[in-house]
Amino acid sequence: MPFGFYMIMAAQFFSALADNALLIASIFMLRQMQAPQEYEPLLKLFFTVSYVALAAFVGAFADSMPKWRVMLISNTIKIAGCSLMFLDVHPLIAYAVVGLGAAAYSPAKYGILTEYLPHRKLVVANGWIEGLTVGAIILGTLVGGMLIKPGVSQALLGIDVPYIDTGIDTPGEVALVVVAVLYLIAALFNLKVPDTGVDHKPLKSSPTYLVHDFIHCLKLLWRDKLGQISLATTTLFWGAGATLQFIVIKWAEQALHLDLSKASMLQGVVAIGVALGAVLAAKFVSMRASVRVIPLGIAMGIIVNVMIFVTNMHVAMVLMVLIGALSGFFVVPMNALLQHRGHILMGAGHSIAVQNFNENLSILIMTGLYALLIRADVSINTVVVLFGLFVAGTMFLVKRRHEANQREFDSVAQLDDVKH
Repeated sequence: MPFGFYMIMAAQFFSALADNALLIASIFMLRQMQAPQEYEPLLKLFFTVSYVALAAFVGAFADSMPKWRVMLISNTIKIAGCSLMFLDVHPLIAYAVVGLGAAAYSPAKYGILTEYLPHRKLVVANGWIEGLTVGAIILGTLVGGMLIKPGVSQALLGIDVPYIDTGIDTPGEVALVVVAVLYLIAALFNLKVPDTGVDHKPLKSSPTYLVHDFIHCLKLLWRDKLGQISLATTTLFWGAGATLQFIVIKWAEQALHLDLSKASMLQGVVAIGVALGAVLAAKFVSMRASVRVIPLGIAMGIIVNVMIFVTNMHVAMVLMVLIGALSGFFVVPMNALLQHRGHILMGAGHSIAVQNFNENLSILIMTGLYALLIRADVSINTVVVLFGLFVAGTMFLVKRRHEANQREFDSVAQLDDVKH
């Protein structure tokens, strides 16, 4: 891989690390201000809503200038959101601003891969980016947890800057400062991301035009015979993955009798599995063979149902790694295929914006349905079975759709240019 790719990875790692550390710090701030408990999961909603609401604009923004500059601007927005929390703005509002930066960052970080690397390296690049992002999620959660520990926060508060009154007086404030430093490090790596030399489309000033253009791109990708398959797969994956986070915690509390902190560890175990599957996919699956991994999505849905029979912690950890690995192995090649088709059809930034819109809408819908099931007092085992059957059934329908597309068109021919 060229040197610039490692700069892209470093920038992504520190930005994602800060995002996840900030989530823990934000929850801590909410508890310090004695906010209602239901505000904590609302952080996820406020962070995600920008991906859906601004999808029509962030893709055009990402394609209007060099991607490194978009990444730098986006990280600056994240720093601003973090600073708002430091200035006593409500954490939900401040975290929504961070989500705005993240929504603008995403089309740039993935879009630059299609501009910078040859198509044959996209699966490998996606494997590294996804694996590194999962690592940042795990480490960021740990960093956030460490920052709010009394011993660590007091040690950090004890650091004096000669002749300067920093105004940093609480554990929450010192955690926010450390997170801001992580964002700043990411921004410095952004400066080293190369300009790919790809021509950029001037950003249109009319919101109506941008919305119309986004709807056109949305239809274009869903109508494309390969684009619709990869988009359906990644959309399902992210919605299911976000819902599985909540399911795993509740299931672990009831089936394994773990408290919240230990149940949360199983999320990290799933993430380790995703990272492992992503790396294996990068090594063994080519772009041309990407659609062949669809049956693994069906297998993942079926294996999820095994959870209802597990009562041993060690067996549970193995199962979580397996579920995560299957997820990572089938989503990384499909993600690379989606980027390739989107880059050809409409440009990298527009394509990723369409992808983000679908995936985050899926997150909002699936987590909302999960909340309704819990509110209706449906048992967690029933939820697990319904979830597993839904994933397996949906992936089966995607597989049937792809087979129908192959009979109607020579889909493989659309990838011929990958060889050149």
